[in-house]
This record gives sequence, structure tokens and C-alpha cells, in this order.
Amino acid sequence: MSLAASASALKIHYEARDDDFKRPFVKYSPNIWGNIFLQFDSDPLEVYDNTRQQDQVYKEKVRMYLSSSNNILEKLSIIDSMQQLDISYHFEDEIGEALEQIYNDLAKNRFNLKEENLHFHSLLFRLLRQKGFHILSDIFNKFKNNKGKFNNEMIGQDVQGMWSLYEAAQLNIQGEDILEEAIDFTYANLKSRIMMNNHQLSPTLATHIDQCLRQPLHRAIPRVKSRSYISLYEKDPSHNKDLLAFAKLDFNMLQKMHQNEVGSNTKWWRELEMARKVPYTRDRVVEAYFWSLIIPEPKYSIHRRILGKLITCIATLDDTYDNYGTIQELELFTQAMHRWDMGHIESLPECMKVAFSVALKLCDEIELETAKNGKSTLVLQYVKQAFFNFVQGYLVEAKWCDEKYVPTYEEYKINGIATSTCALQMTILIGLGEFATKDIFDWILNNPKVMKAVSLIARLMDDLGTHKVEQEREHVASAVECCMKQYDVSEEDAYKLIQNEIKGYWKDINEACLINLDHIPKHVLDLILGLARAVEFTYSNLDDAMGNFEDKFSNGQLSKDYVVALLLDPIVS
Repeated sequence: MSLAASASALKIHYEARDDDFKRPFVKYSPNIWGNIFLQFDSDPLEVYDNTRQQDQVYKEKVRMYLSSSNNILEKLSIIDSMQQLDISYHFEDEIGEALEQIYNDLAKNRFNLKEENLHFHSLLFRLLRQKGFHILSDIFNKFKNNKGKFNNEMIGQDVQGMWSLYEAAQLNIQGEDILEEAIDFTYANLKSRIMMNNHQLSPTLATHIDQCLRQPLHRAIPRVKSRSYISLYEKDPSHNKDLLAFAKLDFNMLQKMHQNEVGSNTKWWRELEMARKVPYTRDRVVEAYFWSLIIPEPKYSIHRRILGKLITCIATLDDTYDNYGTIQELELFTQAMHRWDMGHIESLPECMKVAFSVALKLCDEIELETAKNGKSTLVLQYVKQAFFNFVQGYLVEAKWCDEKYVPTYEEYKINGIATSTCALQMTILIGLGEFATKDIFDWILNNPKVMKAVSLIARLMDDLGTHKVEQEREHVASAVECCMKQYDVSEEDAYKLIQNEIKGYWKDINEACLINLDHIPKHVLDLILGLARAVEFTYSNLDDAMGNFEDKFSNGQLSKDYVVALLLDPIVS
């Protein structure tokens, strides 16, 4: 199950009961943040309001740069910088209009692509596809030789061009072999340059490329990526001073708001006294809030608060099924979730009742928020169904573990769609916004192709990161063990197969965002992409995907630097 902890970050204990039954449960390492974030709960937001006045001055200057540029590459470069500095949300209409004009000019052959270099082609392709314009990948054919391979003599020395192409090719969809070839060609070339760098690359460029190869822009959380990009952008002699100043101001302004929110969530968690009342669960309220930074803009404040609480609630339920409850107890617990009634769990241990009550209280809060637009009845109906769907999946896993049953890989993935909790997260995020309609909720819970894709990315990447540790104790078979059994392959080959499937699911997400056959609002698809990015961030921060991930995440070591950079330390002007 999700975010299980490593042996070095936890200890296995046994709790004795009156009937001499001994249950194993995991005791996690303590929260490393203590009460440091509580100070922000009562912080007044006047500083945020005062900063907004300066914000407006810079915003007008940046808007002028975007509108006044007539050079296509210059305009594309400004848009790219705005996106990587994470200030583009202020200019969505202007950016959309600019890219639409460029796309129309391209379609009408108003500029000659044959005269442009690889960097231009790649930047144009990436920015248009990100915005949903279906530019074809055959624009890269001109960079191939007569053998149909990328021409190393033509572009092998063009470091910026290869870097741009690697980033652009991440937006590939099924059947685009040329972009698969582009990824392989550019990765190999750029990786060799990084490893053998003899000062041919500037330190800033080398850092850019190294970060890109570790996590491409398309798969990164923009808010997380922007923190390092601001520092690198400042070192570029050609940087735009107004863009930089605006980015720093905006970053610090949003950080104040995020601090207030994580402080509020920390206070909520402390008042629940979960560490005392539910000793088998994780105390990770700050890390849970961090997940919500997939939507960092001011207008999504309530979304972030509730998503952060939801992730802590999911972790508690996960630990209840994974680390504590017996099958008989979990069956009662699941029935209670189905009926949404505490009366069905009177016989359960007090700590399990508290775990159940957290979900009830969260739904009460969602009901209060959605009542403001008259949609509480509709939203709660689907939220409760989504809650039940995922705990039902947890119960299936618990029974598999109890029976020592190893399902087929395909059987495991079907259940894994539910246990990924992506449908629940999407249901709540949509429920808090303007697209909370029956049609959208039905679409989410019916698991269309793009929802299956993000759910399986979450389930499979989680398993790749945690299965070694989880198998050190009594635990349900992971995707790795199921894959090894069904296809009779080694662990190494199972990893390769699963990683290849994850690449395919990313293509499915790209295709949904690009073609959108279901005519789903772009905001909804952007949220799905955001969840995939959050998963990618959580599980791809190790050089070795088979390494001991949970040793670093579960006790906060892996996330500490990111939390400090995004939620504690402001950027010095």
C-alpha cells in the first residue's frame, strides 16, 4: 500500500490483546517538524496583501514584454521563462492568445520552419503541445540522416538543441516512434557530456541539463521546479530583470499563503491528537500538505488545505488496513465506510474508531465548503462513494495478504486503480470547484483511460519504490512480485516491464490532454496531470529506482530540503 515505511525508519511491534492475539503494527519515526509550522497558523496575511500592490507593477511590465515582441523565438522564450519561473498563471489568457496566433501562422505557412534550428523546433513543439495544440512530430524529420536516424553530425554538438528536444519529446503520445528515438538519442548524448564534462559546458548549463535528465519539465511540479530555476535564471547574463524580480516577489508572496495553510493543517492535526490516539499511523501532516502544491495559485487555497488533510486521512486508513486491523475488524470497518455510519464499528478498538472519525470530519468540512455553491448533496454523494471504493480495494489487499495469495499482475493492477486513491483525490478537487457536475463525477469514477493511466502510474511507482522494504515484513505481494510470478521473469526484468508500462501510461495522459475525445474541461485534465507529477516527484528522487526509498521519505530526510526551500526559506531579493 502507499507510502509504507522502511525497516530502518520504523520498528515492528506486537500489541497483545485479551484474547492473546498479537497483531503486528508499524511504529514510524516521529515527525521531524515538531511545532515549527504552528506559528504560521495565526500569521496575518497583510504582508501578502501589501505585496500584491508591488506585484501589479511588475505584472504590467511583464505583460508588456509579452505583447511587444514580434520575434517568434523571443516570444516563445519569454513564455518558456514565465512558465519555468511559475508566474505564467498570471497571464494565461495572453499566453493562450500568443500561442494560438503562432499555431495559426504555422498552419498557414506564414513562417519558414526549414530555416530554423533544433532549439526553435523543440521549443515551439513543447509549448504548443502543452497548450493543447496538436502540432505533429514529423517537424523533427529534417534532423535525421538518410538512414532514418537522428543526424549526429548535424545536431550532436548542439547541446541547447538536444536539451530542448529531450524536453519536447516528453509530450509524446502512442505511436510517435520519432519522439521515442529522440529521447534515446538526446539522453545518451547529454548524459555522456555531463559525465565527461571538461568545462565545455558552463556550470549553469550543466546543472540545467542534469536536472532535466533526472526529471524533465513535463513530469515535474512547476512550483518545486521554479525554486531552483529562479536561482539558475539569475546566473544567466541574459536574464530579464523584471521577470526575475516579479518571480521572486510572487514566490515569496505565495509562500506566505502556503505557510498559513500548512500551519492551519498542523493545528488541525494536533487538535485531533492522532499521535496519541492512533499510535500505528504516520505523523506526516507537513509532507501531506506538500502534495497540494500541484495547485499553488491563490485561488486554490481551500483546495490545498483539504487535499493536505485528505492525504493524511488516506495515510491513516492505509496504515489501519496495512499495519493494524485484523480481517474481521477490517470487514466491519469497510462496511461502516460503505454505510458512512459509526454505529457499525462499536466493537472495534478505539484507535480504529478515531481513524474512521477523521474521514467523517473531513467530509463534514467538504460539506460546509460545497454548501456555499449549493452542491453539497451532489458532491458528498460522490466523495463517499470514492472513499468506499478505495477502502474496498484495501480490504482486498488485506485478504490477499492474510491468505498469502499472489494475484496475477493484471488482477493486481485492476485493484491497484482503486488503492492508488487518485479517483478520490480527483473527486474532492473537482467537488470544490466550478466543474462539480454529475457528468464529470461519473466520468472520473467510471475510470476512463486517462484516470486508469494516472492511477496505475501512482500504484506502480509506489510499488517500485517500496516493495523491497514491505516484503521484509508480512505484506501483500506488490506489482513486482505479481509480475515476476505471472510472466516467470527475474526481479530486474519485472522492473523493466513495469517501467515501460509507466512510460506508456504517461503517453495516455499526454494523448488525453492533446486530443480530449471526451471533451473534458482542460482544468480537470490539468489536475490529472498534476497528480501524475506529484507521484513522479515523490518516487523518482532516487538514482536507483530499486533503492531504499522509504528510508528517506518516511522519516522526512528526502523531503526536508524541499519543505525548507518551498515552505520555510523565502528567496532573498
